[in-house]
Amino acid sequence: MIKLESIEKVYRTEQVETLALSNINFAVDEGEFISVMGPSGSGKSTLLNVIGLLDEPSAGEIVLNGHAINSYADRYLARIRNEEVGFIFQSFHLIADLNVVDNVEIPLLYRRGLSGKERRQMALKALDRVGLSSRVKHFPSQLSGGQQQRVAVARAIVAQPHILLADEPTGNLDSQMGDEIMGIMHQLNEEGTTIVMVTHDQRLADRTGRTVRLFDGRQVQ
Repeated sequence: MIKLESIEKVYRTEQVETLALSNINFAVDEGEFISVMGPSGSGKSTLLNVIGLLDEPSAGEIVLNGHAINSYADRYLARIRNEEVGFIFQSFHLIADLNVVDNVEIPLLYRRGLSGKERRQMALKALDRVGLSSRVKHFPSQLSGGQQQRVAVARAIVAQPHILLADEPTGNLDSQMGDEIMGIMHQLNEEGTTIVMVTHDQRLADRTGRTVRLFDGRQVQ
């Protein structure tokens, strides 16, 4: 489903050139659940952004579902992100002024052909999947950290993406809440969702199918 070939990412300023990723090569098969590990500054989040088409590689090729997509226009890449990829972030990134169900609906606003009623039904279904049907009218400030991350998971899966990218999804949670989020992700994976997860936690990485390890922007395992 995902193939990275000789990926490099360089950040340049007038005075400094920083090599964030160098010669990254690996593939993710459909239905896999893999983890990406490495020390801080090793390029894990940059790699996830490249896979999710949020950041463009400086060199190399990204193949998604058999199509090399580096040369596609920004509008097409935005459509792929919206239809194919879901994102879960460590810091939730919920909009404080919107209630739970409105936060979850956000990715659907960019889907053509969906009525307001259809968007609402899809959002409610996603919230039911993560056990938050009783919190749809609450605001983020009224939820615990674990509940906020559940909302973020619902938002990530509401458009039924084939690929789920998670950047330290349990990093701001205690161990019990983290285990609950991992349980939801494993259930999604068992239903066919391909997942790439960045984590510092070896215990969580051990619960995935395999681990890609980075050090100083290079793939070491």
